[in-house]
Amino acid sequence: MTDPRPFTTADLYDERGEQLMSCPRQFLDLGGAAAFTGPVRTVRCFQDNGLVKAVLGSPGEGAVLVVDGHGSMGTALLGDMIAESAVRNGWAGVIVNGPVRDRVALAGLPLGVKALGSNPRKSAKDGVGDQDVPVVIEGVTFRPGRTVWADEDGILVEG
Repeated sequence: MTDPRPFTTADLYDERGEQLMSCPRQFLDLGGAAAFTGPVRTVRCFQDNGLVKAVLGSPGEGAVLVVDGHGSMGTALLGDMIAESAVRNGWAGVIVNGPVRDRVALAGLPLGVKALGSNPRKSAKDGVGDQDVPVVIEGVTFRPGRTVWADEDGILVEG
């Protein structure tokens, strides 16, 4: 049976090969949309989701926010209220190099969410970090404006 979605990362990689970078970090699929794509936007932060909240509270226009939480599992960088804001504002998805919380609620939202796991502990809200800068996860650079594709097989981004 053919997959009805407009893409699969495996097929994209077969078609485009080394034009795409494949992120080797193993993320969990935690949102209601398993496959999502869009232009990259970024936030780099450490145990502080103030910028994540601000960015996802602005018009997303189908973009995917890549949050580099430095792989820290100490505090969640995304929860149900921020994810609901992302849906209202037209974001396609969020990739979090760190944990989220409210997994049951996230799974019920029409939003792609990939993260390393979950932690019920909330983060600081000071807004410390960087926005719309290149971020590197496992040697793969996510540059604002480039296209990212994500599904159950993994994450690809334009090189």
